[in-house]
Amino acid sequence: MKDLQNKAIEVLNNNWKNGFSVPCANLYPFQWFWDSGFIAIGFSHVDMAKAEKEVETLLDSQWDNGFIPHIIFHTETDSYFPGPDFHRSDLSPQSSKKYKSTGMTQPPVTGFVLRELFRISKDKIETLKFIGGVIDKVYFNHEYFYNNRDPKNEGLVYIYHNWESGTDNSPIWDDIWATMNPPEYNFERRDTTHVDASQRPSKREYDHYLHIIDIAKEHNYSDKKIAELSPFLVQDPLFNTMLIKSNQSLIDLYKLIGNNEDKIKQLQKWLDKAIKNFNSKLFDKELGVYVHYDLRNEKPLRFISSSSFSPLFAEIPNKEQAASLVSVMMEKFGNDNQYLCASFDPTSERFNPKKYWRGPVWVNLNWILYYGLKNYGYNDIANRVKKDTIEIIEKAGFYEYFDSRKEEYKNGNIGYGGNNFSWSAALLIDMLQDN
Repeated sequence: MKDLQNKAIEVLNNNWKNGFSVPCANLYPFQWFWDSGFIAIGFSHVDMAKAEKEVETLLDSQWDNGFIPHIIFHTETDSYFPGPDFHRSDLSPQSSKKYKSTGMTQPPVTGFVLRELFRISKDKIETLKFIGGVIDKVYFNHEYFYNNRDPKNEGLVYIYHNWESGTDNSPIWDDIWATMNPPEYNFERRDTTHVDASQRPSKREYDHYLHIIDIAKEHNYSDKKIAELSPFLVQDPLFNTMLIKSNQSLIDLYKLIGNNEDKIKQLQKWLDKAIKNFNSKLFDKELGVYVHYDLRNEKPLRFISSSSFSPLFAEIPNKEQAASLVSVMMEKFGNDNQYLCASFDPTSERFNPKKYWRGPVWVNLNWILYYGLKNYGYNDIANRVKKDTIEIIEKAGFYEYFDSRKEEYKNGNIGYGGNNFSWSAALLIDMLQDN
């Protein structure tokens, strides 16, 4: 395991770009929001200064309204599409004057990332000092979500683009694409020059993605107009789980820092409302798991994905719901021929074990599920998730995502997407440290 950990540290150090990390060379040459959070957790075990700098650089990109973008374009390169010239963050009067970025966000992990840095730190006093200097920016980000992304005042925030979910081309979105007919865009893909096109979203899917961004740009990224007009408006269990977990983490940290009663009170209000409505609205009793809710078309999207189990991480389900989640996970995702945990239901006709978020295993979701299962005492299954994660990385390398079918590993390298991928390395380091 020592060799594997050393390789992971090497991946992280190679992807470090003097102040921030890239997810991997060539394919993703900028700083990504939730990637940076997970990367900071890995770094905190081996180089706390880099972990802190990662978070600091990310928060430095915050807009005037508290928004944090999903990609920050620190460098000029044409190796990625769509880049800063397509996204045009400058159209928003709220956008950062310092950095070019996208006008969409990603799952808000920063609150619990700060909590993890404190947990892992060997110098709690120094780390708490660092956290005290940045935590209000994270609070401001949460305030942005509840003030601008919760039109029904339910404590459940929406995403307006599939890229905001983090699970970019999940089959869950197919039903939304069926309601849209975007124009054909002419553009040159860059991702498929680095990675086999069969592992990436299709050209027609990209037309949908770009069309949603164009609608947001037409209205200068106004949240009000996006809520009114975007054909994609979804309450996502994974995204809201990350926010709820981060709310709880901020409460814990503010208590340690002291003198923040007003913020703690507000966070607790958001937390209570969010958990109540999360359980009443997003838990599908018939399926026995949490599902996404399509706010634009006012209907649940009744599919099972790894996101369906993520609420375990934030202790959202009660004991019965947790038991139901674990039962469905093991029945559909956990047979002896499968590595845990595929990103989409392997029993569905939409399952594709090679294609991005349509079926492969992702280390970041496995990390979330590992700690979530431990929260409820499902230690044997948590340990299987950990063992499976280590095994696929040992067999395939530090890839972006992995085939969930065990038999495929007999035929060589079954890692997909980008290689030497930062969060696969970072979260493996954390799992190896957790005994």
